[in-house]
Amino acid sequence: MKKIEFFKHSLGEEEIGRVSKVLHSLFLTIGDEVYEFERRLAGYLELPYAAAVTSCTAAMQLALLAGGLKPGDEVITTPLTFIGTVNSILMAGGTPVLVDVDRATANIDPAAIENAVTARSRAILPVHLYGQMCDMTEIRKIADKHGLFIVEDSAHALEAEWNGKKSGHYGDFACFSFYATKNITSGEGGAISVKNLEQYELLQKLRLHGFDRNAVDRYTDHFQQYDINVLGWKYNMDNIHAAILNEQIRKVNTFLERRREIYLRYTEAFSGWEGIELHRIREEAEHARHLLTILVDPARRDSIMKELQRRGIGVSINFHPLHLMTYYREHFGYREGMFPRAEDIGSRTISLPFYPKLTDEEIEYVIATVKDVVGGS
Repeated sequence: MKKIEFFKHSLGEEEIGRVSKVLHSLFLTIGDEVYEFERRLAGYLELPYAAAVTSCTAAMQLALLAGGLKPGDEVITTPLTFIGTVNSILMAGGTPVLVDVDRATANIDPAAIENAVTARSRAILPVHLYGQMCDMTEIRKIADKHGLFIVEDSAHALEAEWNGKKSGHYGDFACFSFYATKNITSGEGGAISVKNLEQYELLQKLRLHGFDRNAVDRYTDHFQQYDINVLGWKYNMDNIHAAILNEQIRKVNTFLERRREIYLRYTEAFSGWEGIELHRIREEAEHARHLLTILVDPARRDSIMKELQRRGIGVSINFHPLHLMTYYREHFGYREGMFPRAEDIGSRTISLPFYPKLTDEEIEYVIATVKDVVGGS
């Protein structure tokens, strides 16, 4: 039986060679490879600064803190996201306020954000789901109107644009993921883009215990005693992970072009097919093509997934709305029916194999099998 994995990374000999050099060098922790990746990432985003950390969740926590979030401050976000989004708010001492999504795109609904603003609101955390940026024009207007700052969850959206501007241009911060299934990867990792020098310098401290000097500063030439004047965490990226990313980011456009080809093939095949619905791409958006999701009959979704897996196709769900998960129900009183559009999408969505290493033959097999299992014409 044919076996098509849900995801395969695109690491090559260049990444292996660069990691090998790091392993033969003096500094394995934060150092020159990290600083080079930060410069490369900031340059790619056309922003002044980027700080590399251990995950996107850590990135969002630190961005919220650098933005001035205080205990009990409210942060408005979406229930249709990975749990790290809301967890980062809790980790930063904030209170998550969930609002529903736009049915056509699955991204957070700006009108719902506006309706959720209170005197305790401090920030908006929009999630650029599947690779399409949210309506950042409207979200920026809302933030400016109410004096809020914006942290963009750009875990899916490294290459995405809204009206020609990448993540981090509309928000005060943008947070990225380099987890194993992301468009560029180091297995684990994240980063924060920021436009303000003072906030960038604070992020450098927050990611490393609050140190005013890192290991390279402390041990190169003569030992220098460090000091701390802020409570920090152990979230710094190391040279090993950064070495992988320095090669991955050189290939980002090549990967994107191949994913565009695959995305087009899938969407052309499924558009108008009975029993399958696709999300809308807004005219203002340049899609990063991170996930390829289809929507099917909720009564059949789980059985369709089981049959696809039986036929050798790896699938996933992105996402089961997090307000329906036990922890959030018990701690925040969420219940079914509170966010009907997010719940509808969550009950119908299936993510298909989607990555540059997919062969044309594998793509055709996925398409044919999905059509056969779903039925329709």
